Formats: sequence, structure tokens, C-alpha cells
Amino acid sequence: MTLASGNWNYPTTVWFGNGRIADLAAACANLGIHNPLFVADKGLDGLEIVERARAVLRTASIQHGYFFEVQGNPTGSNVDAGVAVYRSGNHDGVIAFGGGSAMDAAKCIALIAGQRPELSLWDLEDVGDNWLQADADKIAPIIAVPTTAGTGSEVGRAGVILDERAQLKKIIFHPKMLPAIIISDPELTIGLPANITAWTGVDALVHAVEAYCAPGYHPMADGIAIEAIRMVFSYLPRAVQDGSDLEARGQMLVAASMGATAFQKGLGSIHSVAHVLGARYNTHHGLANAVLLPYGLKQNSSAIEARMQHLCKVLDLPQSGVDGFIAAVLDMRKSFNIPHTLAELGIGKNDAVAIGLAAFDDPSTPSNAKPINATELQALFEAAVDGDMERLS
Repeated sequence: MTLASGNWNYPTTVWFGNGRIADLAAACANLGIHNPLFVADKGLDGLEIVERARAVLRTASIQHGYFFEVQGNPTGSNVDAGVAVYRSGNHDGVIAFGGGSAMDAAKCIALIAGQRPELSLWDLEDVGDNWLQADADKIAPIIAVPTTAGTGSEVGRAGVILDERAQLKKIIFHPKMLPAIIISDPELTIGLPANITAWTGVDALVHAVEAYCAPGYHPMADGIAIEAIRMVFSYLPRAVQDGSDLEARGQMLVAASMGATAFQKGLGSIHSVAHVLGARYNTHHGLANAVLLPYGLKQNSSAIEARMQHLCKVLDLPQSGVDGFIAAVLDMRKSFNIPHTLAELGIGKNDAVAIGLAAFDDPSTPSNAKPINATELQALFEAAVDGDMERLS
């Protein structure tokens, strides 16, 4: 099947289709950007997809700088270093290129680079009305170019950044952090290894599942989440099996954006624990979510049974309810060689109490499918270390 191209404007402007990176210069012109800072993570430095994107800028005689010092779990110091490069180069916009780490860091660079010197990144943590401290007119325009299908950061108004001193991941938020234009080009994801394809793809699944299970009435988010879940089950196995399957790659890019659009409704305990693991152990976020997913579903089963029954019907699964959906998740994970336990990632239970407490303070916790406390989050973590879902029943 030939993958369609198209433009749409929800929740922001999206230019989708194979080869759309050729429109990067047009995106800059559209936003009045004359000297962008190109931000990507270390692993992309020198790769063909980066050179292809930068060649578009050079052909259009667009002066630009570049910053590749973003690690897998981006830190406040990564953002500070990027801000210094942005300011020294007199840049007037940001191109966020790569996976969620690069996009989160890039959006935070765009947020803070033009602010008054005394305003720190942490002053804009997503707590209360902190975002009002920023001068919205000084936030640089952002073009997002995702090269993985997972976090959906391209449609987000926040960035998750590691506060190294506190050893906590913090969510930095401002409405104008939402990229003004997204270039969603499946061809840029072709070289993604199978394991990273799987980890990031299951991350998109967790976003959609937790959003769907979050309490409250938000039928638009629910509808988007259900379709994202269906798309992941349909296309992620194909993308993992054959990385050159452009239809599967493109549909996963869309599913990732949809999952992140849906989670404005909320996330939950899986993300709460995964954020702590990323801060403490530098665990890949998608992989942590993938391991934790069935355990979080099991612990929340009393609150989500009806929703899981509906999902099982949508997916035409042989079993119904929470156990039926978990069985499908376990089958998918096994086919992707994703570990069943955190112990297989080298994580033990020595810090279990502290992890439970930190997870309870995570912004994802209040929107969990049912009320949850630090002791229960500790139990979720310990069950995932041991591989014992039944204790969470």
C-alpha cells in the first residue's frame, strides 16, 4: 500500500509524508527563521539523515548552527550548554531533530534562551502557574522533525529533563513549547535498529493506554488513544520485522503523535516509575515503560476492566478484559525480545522505598487509573523486578 502524504493542523501544523524533509527550508521561511540552531542527540551526529536535512538548509542558503550534546535522558546541563550555543550564535529558532530526548532538550533550549538571566529552567517546572514567569514573546519558534516513533514529543508542550542535583526527572512546561511545524517523514526512521523501534513503539502504546485509562471525561482523548493502540498493534510488528516498511514506519509516526496528543488527559503509575528509573539508572524510557506495562495494568485492573474489554473487542483479541489485553502485550513483548523483568536490566530492589516515594511525587501519578500511594508504587516496582504480576492482583 502506498503511504499518503498530507498536511493537517491538529494539535499543531503537521507536514507528513515520505521525503518531506525537503520542506525544511520552507518551514523556516514560514516561521521567519533565518538562523536556526539544529539540535539533535549525540548518536545522530554525522549520520546520513542529519546531513540530508542540513543539505536542505545549505541549498536554501539558510545559515544555521548545530548542537549534538544531548544524552539519552537529557539533563539540565545539556539544556544549559545548548542555550549557550544558541545565544553565542545569535540564533532565531530551533530545529528539534531526533527522538524524544533531542526534542525535549531542543524545546527547553527554545524556551529559556531568550528569557531574563535570573530565570532558571527549574523555575518553569510544571507546577501550578510557574509557566507564567516566562516571557512568551521571547520563546523561539520550533520546528520538530521526529526520527523515532515513540515519545510524541513533537506534539507536546513540555520537555522531560533530568535535574542532576536532585536526581529527578522534571517536566518543564509552557504552551508555546508546542512546535509550530512538524515535519513527519517516514524515510528518516528507516535506519532505526529493530530494538529501538520496538522500545519506542511500545512507549507510544503506553502513552495511549495510560491516557485511555486515566479517569475523567475526555472523549476526544479516549478516541485518539484507542485508534493509536490499534495502529501500534497493527504496524509495530511490521516495523520491527522489516525496518524498510515505509507504510508501517509512517503509521507508527502518526500513532506516536496520537498517543502523545491523547495523554493531555493524563498518564499513570507506569510512567511515574519509569521516570524515576530513567533518573536513577539512565534506563531507556521506552524500554522501562515496556517492561512495566503489564505490571501497571495488573495493579490497576479493578479500575480498568471495562475499558480493557472494549480494547480487546477493537483489537479482536481471543481473550477479553485486563487479562486478555495483558496476554496480548506479553506476546508482543516476547516477539520483540523485550525483557520481562527489571532485574534483566540490572535493576535490583535496594532503593525500592525511595523509588516508591519518588514515583509518588511524579506528575503522572495523580492521573493514574485509580488513586495510588507510595507503598503501592513501591510494590509495582518490586513486582517488576521479580517478574511476579500475581502479587499485584
